[in-house]
Amino acid sequence: MWPKTLLVLTLLVQNISSNPVANAFDNFHSSCRALASHLIIPHGNVSSSSLVTAGTTLRFPNSDQTCTRPSQAVSVDLCRVELTVATSNRSSMSMEAWLPAHWTGRFLSTGNGGLGGCIQYEDIEYGASLGFATVGTNNGHDGMTGESFLDNADVVEDFASRALHTGVVIGKKISASFYGAEHSKSYYIGCSTGGRQGMKEAQTFPDDFDGIVAGAPAIAFNNLTSWSSRFLPLTGLPGSPTFIPLDMWPIIAQDILDQCDDNDGVSDGIMESPDLCDYNPEALSCGVSENATNCLTTTQLQTLKSIYSPLLDANGDLVYPRLQPGAELLGVPQTYFTGQPFGASDWFKYAIFNDPNWDPMSLVPADYVLSSTMNRFNIETWEGDLSAFRRKGGKLLHYHGLADPVISSENSPRYYQHVSDTMGLSSAELDEFTVTLLSLGWLIVEEGQVLRILGTVCEALSRWIHKRIC
Repeated sequence: MWPKTLLVLTLLVQNISSNPVANAFDNFHSSCRALASHLIIPHGNVSSSSLVTAGTTLRFPNSDQTCTRPSQAVSVDLCRVELTVATSNRSSMSMEAWLPAHWTGRFLSTGNGGLGGCIQYEDIEYGASLGFATVGTNNGHDGMTGESFLDNADVVEDFASRALHTGVVIGKKISASFYGAEHSKSYYIGCSTGGRQGMKEAQTFPDDFDGIVAGAPAIAFNNLTSWSSRFLPLTGLPGSPTFIPLDMWPIIAQDILDQCDDNDGVSDGIMESPDLCDYNPEALSCGVSENATNCLTTTQLQTLKSIYSPLLDANGDLVYPRLQPGAELLGVPQTYFTGQPFGASDWFKYAIFNDPNWDPMSLVPADYVLSSTMNRFNIETWEGDLSAFRRKGGKLLHYHGLADPVISSENSPRYYQHVSDTMGLSSAELDEFTVTLLSLGWLIVEEGQVLRILGTVCEALSRWIHKRIC
């Protein structure tokens, strides 16, 4: 007869070894640990594959500070794969694949923001938490500036499209290798620059995804950077005659609301149709007094009128639509009207002029044409023919907040019309594979966290494709 203590321990060991949940977790752990040594990625170096358990907070001590992502909480058990991939003999990208223990068979790629260079860990984590095998890249360089573009066209090409597409191809290979099966559906989600990346995928790499969610896309990219960079020479530096003090903007915002609130038929403190607002700031004129407060000088009034007018080139042709009224409520003065260069000016400094000493104050209309004509690696992302994406059965959800303080929401309907005209499709026909949603609010609370704030957008897509994805 066995001693009672030995009998209890034996039964305990037997119980553990026969526990399918424990065995499955052990298998997941060992498979994850071995993955790095098994993966063969052309021109790639897999630095690690490691188990991350639910409740862990990952730290990124070597992350570029401008990425503002020092850590990320993880809510599910997953296998984290870290690697670098050479994209040319003088450029490379970093990427990560997060492979959840409870995989739904679906694949998801995430995008980037601004001129970044930053893996958006919050989006990768959320995708993994929903059961997606999820990937993200640094878009071919580190940090939120354009300095890496200087004297290196390969880094520019990575940023334009190559890094994302390469990450998708490699990410799918990693997922299939780890799970031993191909994904059933492939999706993409991103906003701002990430929205442009999604549109680029639909236009140029239509086989990459079954579904694309492109938020507030930075399409018409060259002209967008001309528009956003032009606000500095338009307003001038603080104290200059053209500069509008930041404390005037709440007054301007109220004046706009007073004029345009009831354009939708209801005076409720909400401007639901900024496209119907033809704002006239004359009521804010200081008149003959140039020293009065809470009003605008003649020169400042002209600045304000230019802000809410379309940007035209020297020939009078449209460069980019106007800033939509309503954006002043959600941070556009702090984005564009501080008298400081906006981040997009780096595109001109490093990618167009290739001159680190270029002065953003020197931007002139001829530079708009130069950037648009160069259109480096077709970064404009303005192709109107989505036939290939349509033929493969792809679905495209395009959304934009009507008070977006960074990218004019008036550009998104313009692209919708461009696709309609190019493909010769009516709205009903376009809606078979694309949906464009314009929201009252600015949908991006802060850079990243795209999936966390989709809300009704995700619900709409679920109803549209007859399959719940939220």
